[in-house]
Amino acid sequence: MEKKNILVVDDQEHIREAIAETMRRGGYEVKTAKSGPEAVDLFKQEQFDLVISDFSMKPMNGVELLEKIKQIDAEVPFLIVTAFGSIETAVDAMKKGAYDFLQKGDSLLKELEITVERTLEYRSLLSENKKLKKALVKKWDYIGDSPTLEKIRGDIKSVADSRLTVLITGESGTGKELIARSIHYQSKRSQGPFIKINCAALPEGLIESELFGHEKGAFTGAIKTKAGKFEAANGGTLLLDEISEMPVAAQAKLLRALQEKEIQKVGGDDPIEVDVRIVATSNRNLEEEIENGRFREDLYYRLNGFPVHLPPLRERKDDILKLAEHFIKKFNDENGFSADGLSDGAKKLLLSHTWLGNIRELEHSIERAVVLTRTGLIEPDSFAFSNRGARGKAADTGIEAGITIADAEKQLILKTLEFCAQNRTKAADMLGISIRTLRNKLNEYALPQEESGVAENEAV
Repeated sequence: MEKKNILVVDDQEHIREAIAETMRRGGYEVKTAKSGPEAVDLFKQEQFDLVISDFSMKPMNGVELLEKIKQIDAEVPFLIVTAFGSIETAVDAMKKGAYDFLQKGDSLLKELEITVERTLEYRSLLSENKKLKKALVKKWDYIGDSPTLEKIRGDIKSVADSRLTVLITGESGTGKELIARSIHYQSKRSQGPFIKINCAALPEGLIESELFGHEKGAFTGAIKTKAGKFEAANGGTLLLDEISEMPVAAQAKLLRALQEKEIQKVGGDDPIEVDVRIVATSNRNLEEEIENGRFREDLYYRLNGFPVHLPPLRERKDDILKLAEHFIKKFNDENGFSADGLSDGAKKLLLSHTWLGNIRELEHSIERAVVLTRTGLIEPDSFAFSNRGARGKAADTGIEAGITIADAEKQLILKTLEFCAQNRTKAADMLGISIRTLRNKLNEYALPQEESGVAENEAV
C-alpha cells in the first residue's frame, strides 16, 4: 500500500521534528516546513494527504495557513495544534475546515498518532464514496453528445442538489427514468433510497395504499401494517412514473402530501413526516390533460418546479450511432460475442429509420442484430425494418378527409395493433399512450375479439 504523505508545519524546530519523527515511525512519508509561506510553497509542489500545523506562528498563523491550503485543495484534512488554544479559536478553525484541534502537552504525540490514523481513515472513506458516486453517476449518464443532451446534462447538474420537484416529459422509450436516476445520484440524497412507482400499473383502488401505506385491518385484505412508497423513499428520491395516468381523486391526496410534507396511512390517525425529493415523468402533454379535466392544475404546478423535456430520438440523429455503439458493447459483453460494429450500410439504415419506439426500440434492434451477427460487422439485413421506418408503415391507415377524429383514432389504434402482431405493450409504446389507456379505448369500442385482434389471454 502506498505510504500517506504528511506535511508538518511548526516554527519551533524541536516540536516540528518530534511530530515528524512520530509520524515516520507510524509508517508515513513526512515533509516539514518552519513557516506558513514555506508550507504553502511545498503544498503547491507536492501532493499531501494530511497537514499538521502549529497555531501560533508568524508571519502566518495556523488558521491563516488553513485558509491558504484549502484554496489549493479544499478536501485535504488539516489538524491544528497549539499550546494556548481557546474554545473560540478552536471553533473558528473548525468552521474554516480544520478536521481537529489539539492541545500541546505531554500526551500530544500519542493523541496525534490516534487522530492521524482516524483522520486518514475518514479521508479514505470519503474518497471511496466519491469514486462510488462517480461510478453511479456514470452508470446512469445519458449516452450521446448532441447539443440537446449537453443542455440536459447541465440542467441536471444545476437542479440535482436543490429541493425542487422535477417533471421529465417525453415520448415512451426516450429514457425518462434514466434522467430521474441521474438526478438522484448527483444529489446529496444519493446515499438514500431511489424508489419508483409506476402510476399506470397501479389498480385504482390500491393507489393510496401503495403511496402512503396502510394500517392492519384498514380494508379487506390488509392483514398487516404496510409502509407506502413515500416512507420507503424517506431521505431519498421518489419517482412517480407516468404521473398522467393517476386518477384525479388520487391526485388530490398526492398534492396534499407534497404540500404538507407528511402522509397519513390508510386507516391511520396520525400524520407521518417524510423527507422525499419528488421526480415525476409523463409521456403526455399535461397542459392538454388539464384542459380535458384529467389532471389537476394545482398538482401540475407543484410538480413542474423544474421541467426537463427529452426530445424523441428522431430529433437527435447525432446520438443514434453513439447509442448503437454502446448497445453493441453491452450485448457483446452479455453474450460473449464479438460484433465489430456497424457497416456503412447499417449506419445509413439506422440514421434513416424513424425510431417511433425511441431508444427502447433502438436497444432491442441492436440486441437482435448482435445475436444474428455474433462476429464481424453488423450489416443492414440484421435489422428487421426497412429504411422507410416503422412510423410510415404503421400510420398507413387509409384515413380520408371527412372522417371524424374519433373514427380516425380508432383506425389508427387498430392498425397499430395489427402492425405490432396484437402486442398491446408495443402498440401502446408506438402510440405514445399507456397500456391502461389502450385497454380503455378497446373497451370503449366494444369490438368482438376477432375484430380488435386482441387475444383473451394476452399478457398486459
